[in-house]
Amino acid sequence: MPLFSQIYKKLENHYRDMQDIEFTIENKKLWMLQTRSGKRTAKASIKIAVDMVKEKLINRDEGLLRIDPKMLDTLLHPTLDPKAPKNVIAKGLPASPGAATGKVTFNADDAEQLKANNQNTILVRVETSPEDIHGMNAAVGILTCRGGMTSHAAVVARGMGRPCVSGAGNIKIDYVAKLFKVENIEVKEGDIITIDGSTGEVMFGEVKTINPDISGDFSEIMRWADETRTLKIRANAETPLDSKTARGFGAEGIGLCRTEHMFFDEERILYVRQMILSKTKEDRLKALDKILPFQRKDFVEIFYNHERPSSYC
Repeated sequence: MPLFSQIYKKLENHYRDMQDIEFTIENKKLWMLQTRSGKRTAKASIKIAVDMVKEKLINRDEGLLRIDPKMLDTLLHPTLDPKAPKNVIAKGLPASPGAATGKVTFNADDAEQLKANNQNTILVRVETSPEDIHGMNAAVGILTCRGGMTSHAAVVARGMGRPCVSGAGNIKIDYVAKLFKVENIEVKEGDIITIDGSTGEVMFGEVKTINPDISGDFSEIMRWADETRTLKIRANAETPLDSKTARGFGAEGIGLCRTEHMFFDEERILYVRQMILSKTKEDRLKALDKILPFQRKDFVEIFYNHERPSSYC
């Protein structure tokens, strides 16, 4: 349709953006009804911005401003394969981006045990609390039926980089029977579910995921941002692995390091509990003597992570 091609190119050149065009054909005549800037995924936003800069339709600054920073976060986590079939059984709030598949468990200790056995798990709770931290760390994803975007589950999950769906109110959890129900669907402990923390969807069974790709157009956008920005970027990192991951994404240092997060490991948390439950100063000091080497080793690896010393504030 040469005429239509001419019109859409004229509209996109005029608005300097990809257009969602409505049209109809009546009596062999083309009628253009309306046009607006088209909706797009994060990956598509980056692709379009880079292409339009290369075509000199917009400059780099405008290209950067057309990309929602919140959408970029979704590209740094595994996402669902758009071609994969999925059986959505519930929906909550997209509290922390990324997608994950694992066995349902309702208890933090069980999640930790499954991780020790190299099994992925989704921790399902009515709502989480500080007592669940070790299970949240062990799980590959978190699902709650209560809570919002600033709930304990949401905030901790985002800090850990775990996918989280919160506030899925149509889920009814029975801790005693170890199952949850969604209308006439019953999901038992050990069943496989998939959650998408970017959309809030909860799916029964395994759904294929795609690992993040930060090369190509994404890398180009980040290069433009580095050349434009005036702020330095530091990351929250509590473990050597966090520090290494942050460096891989281009962080220039550590902004916040919460030492309590160093002790989620099963061996370490035991000594922390011994310290907390100590009845005498001598017993407390003995427990602290066991904790100190772990913490010292972690800080050495964080500050001198692989390539160069890490800055901090």
